[in-house]
Amino acid sequence: MVIREMSREECLRVLAGARLARLACAHENQPYVVPVSLAYDEASGCLYGFTTLGQKIEWMRANPLVCVEVDEVAGYDQWVSVLAFGRYEELPESPESDDVRLKAPERPRRFGVAVPAWSAESRHRLCDDERERAWQVLNTHPVWWEPCSAVWAARADRDLTEPFTSVYYRVRIDRVTGHEATRDARDAITYAVQAPHAGIWGWLRRTPTIVFGGKSKEAGAGS
Repeated sequence: MVIREMSREECLRVLAGARLARLACAHENQPYVVPVSLAYDEASGCLYGFTTLGQKIEWMRANPLVCVEVDEVAGYDQWVSVLAFGRYEELPESPESDDVRLKAPERPRRFGVAVPAWSAESRHRLCDDERERAWQVLNTHPVWWEPCSAVWAARADRDLTEPFTSVYYRVRIDRVTGHEATRDARDAITYAVQAPHAGIWGWLRRTPTIVFGGKSKEAGAGS
């Protein structure tokens, strides 16, 4: 397996193609990681999200420094992992926001109830403020509101009179880093030849050689 560091442009392309991410925040020295649905906006360089009130919002309000992780895994030796470090920013509703349009797709919906679809012209008009910009970016993903709505509806301890309070937010990215792992053909051939005879313990003894490129004790003894 060969691991290389990815460029910033490569990392951003992975973020742009992702639908599911892991959002990490911390409060009073306690970390918290939760899967979220985010959408990357190339124009602003931000990740936009939609949720309702809960622990992660309370924690990010107290400590806005967050980290987002996105990965693509094809196998143990074929994967991509990208980390985006940034700052949580909540997007409050402005007086100019079109409240009806913004809230229509946010309500938890029952099966069979259609969600209004807006035209490209309508979406263009929704960019008057950052909350509406978030709506437009998120709306490029199908059923982007459903994960949040489903979690809210499934809360066992939820007060049935509690209203559904929508929260639009963004993560302003400060820096990104990423690594890509690819399969090394030489290691794959060597493993295929030795594995039937050496078993898993033989492979484990070869691990330092694979990772660091040096000679194992067995190799040195036979040279």
